This record gives sequence, structure tokens and C-alpha cells, in this order.
Amino acid sequence: MTSRGLTATVCILLCVAACSTTRTQTTDTRADLAAITAFNARYLKSINDGDIATLSSLTDEDHMMIGAGRPPVSGKAANDAANGRTFEQFKIVETWTPVETMIDRNLAYQRGTFTVAATPKAGGATRNTQGKFVRIYQRQPDGSWRMSRDVLLSDPPAAGVN
Repeated sequence: MTSRGLTATVCILLCVAACSTTRTQTTDTRADLAAITAFNARYLKSINDGDIATLSSLTDEDHMMIGAGRPPVSGKAANDAANGRTFEQFKIVETWTPVETMIDRNLAYQRGTFTVAATPKAGGATRNTQGKFVRIYQRQPDGSWRMSRDVLLSDPPAAGVN
């Protein structure tokens, strides 16, 4: 075989290997994206149902929630306490619209927009908030995904709106 023939053969083999790898990664990425989407549905349902037990079961020991203008809420116990106080005081209706999800092996991040309508259980006007989020997910030893960081940035209220 000539050096040209060998070069052509090596190029063909590399292309075939690259195509096979791409197909495998795409399939895995689709499965991971589906798993993250299903996790988000359970997480969001627990928020909207005010179900602290389910929400807590979906949270790792080192989960951190970060919001603008306040210190991070760090750790399962602190998150459970903060969520419990919120659920005692408000009926929450929250929506998420993911815009981008990137997955790389055992880490993933997702960014998007959210809305929250918080209606006081004691009566009063509903507080509506909207904004952007970035979430970081970690693959667990069993292959499932869990959110490890939740960064929420509320949009400023529109002019004339309280």
C-alpha cells in the first residue's frame, strides 16, 4: 500500500470512529436531557404543590440556592427551612422555560427564564416575579441527575408596578 493509500485508509477509519462516537454521545445526551427534564418536572411540581418532603428528597446535602441581593442558602437543612417558611406563608405557582442545556459527562447546566406568583395564604395581593435562572446539575452514582446549584436573578419591576 502506498503512503497515499495508507493516509486515505487512516482518514476513513478516523471518520468512521468519529461518526460512531458522535452517535453515541448524541444518544447519551438525549437520555441525559430527558432525565434532567423529568427531574425538573418533579422538582417544579413539588414547589407548586408546596410539598416540602418531596422537594427535600430531590435535594442533595450540599445544594445551594443563590439569589441576587441576599446570601446564598447553602445545604439541605437551610434550603428545607427556607422552603418550609415560604410554603407556610405562600401558595406558589412557578414556571420554568429552559433556553439552553449543556451536558458534559457528569455535569450539566441549564439556563432559562422563570415566573413566580406568590399568593399570601393569610390574604393579600399576589406577588409576581419573573427573571432568569442558571442551574448546575451533577450526575449521581446511580446515573440520575440532581440540581446542585440554583441561581435566580429576578428582573426589576416594570415602571409603575409595585
